[in-house]
Amino acid sequence: MAAELNIYAVSKPNEEAKLIGPDAYLQLVVTGASISDITRSVSYEADPSSIVNVSKTGHVTPLSDGSVKVIAKTSEGLSTSIELTVEQFGTPQPINFPNEIVPLFTKHGCNGGGCHGKSEGQNGFKLSLLGFEPTEDFEYLVKEGRGRRLFPAAPQHSLLLRKGSGDLPHGGGARFDHDSWDYKAIVRWMEQGMPYGSPDDPKLESISVYPSSRIVEPGAEQQLAVSAFYTDGSVRDVTGIVSYESNQKEMGEVNQSGLVNMLRDQTGDMAVMIRYQEHVSVFQATIPLGVPTENFPVAKNFIDEKVFNKLKTLGLPSSEICDDTTFLRRTAIDIAGRLPSLQEVEDFLSNDHPEKRSQWIDSLLSTTDYAEYFSNKWAAILRNKRKGNTYTRGTQAFHEWLMGSLHANKPYNQLITELVTARGEIGHNPASAWFRNVTDQKERLQDTAQVLLGVRLQCAECHHHPYEKWSQQDYYGFSAFFSRVGKKKTDVPGEEAVFHNVGLATAKNPKSGENVKPKPLGGDELNIKPEDDPRLDLAAWMTSESNPFFAKMLVNRYWKHFFNRAIVEPEDDMRVTNPPTNPDLLDSLAGHFIKSGYDLKDLIRTICNSTTYQLSAIPNDHNAGDRQNYSRYFPKRLTAEVLLDSIDGITGSSTAFSGQLPGTRAVSLPDDSYNSSSYFLTVFGRPEMDSACECERAQGASLAQTLHLLNSKNIQDKLAGAGGSADKLSSQGERINEEKIVELYKRAFSRGPKEDEMKTAIDYINKKTQQAKEAQGKINEANKMAYEDLVWALLNTKEFLFNH
Repeated sequence: MAAELNIYAVSKPNEEAKLIGPDAYLQLVVTGASISDITRSVSYEADPSSIVNVSKTGHVTPLSDGSVKVIAKTSEGLSTSIELTVEQFGTPQPINFPNEIVPLFTKHGCNGGGCHGKSEGQNGFKLSLLGFEPTEDFEYLVKEGRGRRLFPAAPQHSLLLRKGSGDLPHGGGARFDHDSWDYKAIVRWMEQGMPYGSPDDPKLESISVYPSSRIVEPGAEQQLAVSAFYTDGSVRDVTGIVSYESNQKEMGEVNQSGLVNMLRDQTGDMAVMIRYQEHVSVFQATIPLGVPTENFPVAKNFIDEKVFNKLKTLGLPSSEICDDTTFLRRTAIDIAGRLPSLQEVEDFLSNDHPEKRSQWIDSLLSTTDYAEYFSNKWAAILRNKRKGNTYTRGTQAFHEWLMGSLHANKPYNQLITELVTARGEIGHNPASAWFRNVTDQKERLQDTAQVLLGVRLQCAECHHHPYEKWSQQDYYGFSAFFSRVGKKKTDVPGEEAVFHNVGLATAKNPKSGENVKPKPLGGDELNIKPEDDPRLDLAAWMTSESNPFFAKMLVNRYWKHFFNRAIVEPEDDMRVTNPPTNPDLLDSLAGHFIKSGYDLKDLIRTICNSTTYQLSAIPNDHNAGDRQNYSRYFPKRLTAEVLLDSIDGITGSSTAFSGQLPGTRAVSLPDDSYNSSSYFLTVFGRPEMDSACECERAQGASLAQTLHLLNSKNIQDKLAGAGGSADKLSSQGERINEEKIVELYKRAFSRGPKEDEMKTAIDYINKKTQQAKEAQGKINEANKMAYEDLVWALLNTKEFLFNH
């Protein structure tokens, strides 16, 4: 029966778990036969009972030296056991300040950015942010403040402990009690003379959490145990002194003891970040719904296999496949940034070919509409911002370079190599405009890491990254790749040429004073000759098939474009503490993208041909709240540019943009300068291109947007304009109203009107015509106004404003 249960304790591989010294502890984790945590529901027995004490929560503390068997028993009579050893019980172990004291400040929030860890400290007491500079913390704590904070002769009277325990008023409240391990550890440290530690003391190399992942029922709990691995080969249980943070508090919470509690009525994925010194680890929990999932739609490619496997694990049924009208409109907006034309709607709906959806996707990808729409997306991400009239040629040329590259389906690795290594003047090499838009070395390294690799390095400029492994050394090593970029004036006023400034590539770490050589993230420093451009080495590393960031970042970004949620969200924050909701899907997409030769059109084709993308937005009885697992399509509001173009289309009008040819679509605008002259683009959230983050684009709803659509002069002029839709339809006396209404619905929604919609529209037009007759008014004018009202009503519906 023992084989049906499992008991775990932190230990070296293939060795018994040990407790060394009187203050050591171990956290047991007991797993039941159904792979569920039963740590707190079993009873414990130690044999012999004189060696260790085991609490009801599985917390083990030593009583004397020796070997002991700890037995865990369930109420049903099942049992399992583990052998433990206690050594040096009579010898208190020396305390190391960085390893054991500083982590307590992090655990209790003392050195957070809102408390003593902020740059100026709090109430005269400062700590380094999250303990990343323990030598500074030692200085602040032991040597500053004239010794008032610590009283080694009577540690319990120290200001640090009296405030931390709540004995004295403290803005942060009581952080620990007198009986806690944390309080006693600080007392022991002071009793030992407040040592910093010896240079020979082992250094932390890494941490890991057990279990690393688990399927957990709603309302259940999971105890974690955290191992710390040191340079001398030792392993220690640090479960009680690390800090924990849930990334989805609405799904699960975690306490300071590493106990994760799943909330009821929630399904999906959540993660717990564990931080200890400069290292992080992650526990991932999948919370299933448990509904039968036998009847999934047919899988068309590997995307569906990965998504449906996850949905089956969750017990979360998917929605049905969407109908043709929804698919047609959805793909036209998502791929080409426009509504289907009336002719396209009629041709597609009358087409009986079994592969017509794939054919339609291919036709969209072959158009300049696709290239214009996606160059609009990339122009914003790459900050193609106009700064005065002298920048006009540059922003236009950069946009055209993007558009031409996308239309020709230039491989993504080639496109990015051309961007990052660009030299010369804009007239000969438009990609070089990026170095004008992203003006200095700091912006270039941060934008490159975030946009192209999904790594937000900004925090590491001043201190170790709080949620990642990146240090200041990593930051300045990456910065060094751009240290030899030079710019010089050209014959064109306001423009500059980019060149390689011959010299040794380094970046100075201001904290250490060291000149750091170019260093890929996670790699070693490179020795690059002064005459060689380090950007070539950067591009080669980034676009290598073995690069762990490059392909994943791109497929994650494009996945969000089509599904309104990335596999890793936010899409450009792909850190270990922000795990993907479907790792197999992300890995498979990245592998497929690399194997395709970094083919962007192939990636879009693969996504849009999947059953997953073609699922209906209409939820079933179980997936209405699913935002993580793609069990249905999630509607999204049309972007500012697409919405303006769509309104122009349905009203039969055209928006004029200064310096652009008549008929230019809003999605074709090259830079940010048109926002200031278009209230519509501003109020509907077109980005100013100040940031490399797509979050700069505002996609939320607002009162100003509603009022603009309802009664702005801009919209009214489009509705009433001569030659517009209402004007043309009302003047076509040879066509019946029913036919005209069908046309409007197909242009707006890619479908004909429902029976009640047709009746409402006909009744309204007839009513307006009859009122004009009775008032002996102008019937033609009344008919035109009726069509204006009808078009106005259509463009104010959620069906029009959203992509479904």
